[in-house]
Amino acid sequence: MFSGSSTGTQRVALAQAVFAPVAMLVGIGWGGLSSGVAALYGALIALLVSLVLVWRERESIKHPEWDQHRLFKQFIRTGIERLLVLVGLLFVGLGVLKLMPLPMMLGLLFAQLAWLAAITSRK
Repeated sequence: MFSGSSTGTQRVALAQAVFAPVAMLVGIGWGGLSSGVAALYGALIALLVSLVLVWRERESIKHPEWDQHRLFKQFIRTGIERLLVLVGLLFVGLGVLKLMPLPMMLGLLFAQLAWLAAITSRK
């Protein structure tokens, strides 16, 4: 998925991508197909929010000439973008698609644990 040496955020995104189908299978086993779809959607929300961070990180790596001021602006912009993606996708999942809230939020929560796994598995 990622070429060359991977950064921590890329490893997290990869772990979240691997976790998404697992979340669906656990959701199906727990409460049927609708729970599985909701858990998958929640895990995919976490993945997409992480991919925004990976995208912006790659952009900043391509520009070593950027100064601290520019990088700080990029940091703030990335945080706002990630928040908007999260809120927008939660709105779509709960409001438009009418997914089950608990499995969706659990899928999101457990996919976010990939951040903890990436930190603890780091050498």
